[in-house]
Amino acid sequence: MAVQETAHPRGGTLALVPLLGLLWGFNWPAVRIALDEIAPWTLRAAGMLCAGLLLVGLALASGRSLRVPQQHWLRLFVTGILSIAAFNVLLAFAQLMAPTSRIAIVTFTMPLWAALFGSLLLKEKLDGGRWLGLALGTAGLLALGWPLVVGGELSFGLLLALIAGMSWAAGTVLLKRFPIAAPAMTIAAWQLLLGGLCASVGMLFFEGLPVIGTLQDRTLLAFAYHVLLAQALAYFLWFEVLPRLPASAASMGTLMVPAVGVFGSMILLGERLALFDWLGLVLVMGAGATILLQPKPEAS
Repeated sequence: MAVQETAHPRGGTLALVPLLGLLWGFNWPAVRIALDEIAPWTLRAAGMLCAGLLLVGLALASGRSLRVPQQHWLRLFVTGILSIAAFNVLLAFAQLMAPTSRIAIVTFTMPLWAALFGSLLLKEKLDGGRWLGLALGTAGLLALGWPLVVGGELSFGLLLALIAGMSWAAGTVLLKRFPIAAPAMTIAAWQLLLGGLCASVGMLFFEGLPVIGTLQDRTLLAFAYHVLLAQALAYFLWFEVLPRLPASAASMGTLMVPAVGVFGSMILLGERLALFDWLGLVLVMGAGATILLQPKPEAS
């Protein structure tokens, strides 16, 4: 998601950058805890619908139009399926199949795929910094995956996480290639609602209507965190607060997410990382930094 750059951020606004990193980072273990008792389609449908409705309310309260030109609805649907619906649903199933910490690391290859797809679809130049980012990201994936291949522990969940990162990047790049004539919050609101509706169809088809039963306190807390804080509040911060910051400062909040997700998984889920997992985390975060903090590339 792009954030418009401003010249003079306020100190209070700047302090919200790490808050966003914490909100999205701790969402990784929160989702995994919720998945112990809540089916994946149901969890994702609730999260996306609630976040989408919140953005609709914020847009109306701030006087923003919710109108999208009729000729742009196909763009909205395709990019929303890729960067919102598929991304969220794939990660829910990925977390059921592999350790959450590894899923978080693999998923954060998103900036690498965005840079690569941008060079192919937008003709953006891959300068030295971005080539370095791609090299670091590739090395990070090899550091994570090779020991698992040798030990026969490679999980299908990691492949789903990789596809989810690619899907998010493809949707983001397509939105740049085929822009939608609407405010960013309006686009995100409709994409989240469309994603929630798609997840609701999957829920009805694969899981049926959710049965309200007794859930453990930790599941209720994790579900509330996911819906209210990691989705609703985080999207509010992203679209209402962070546009007042320079893009480089806002990107730092994104860079925090995999690290917070890993440490949160260790604290809340009891996961432990092997040496090559740590190496993969450092390399992937380094790759994200070299790409996210680079100046905007020129079209070739």
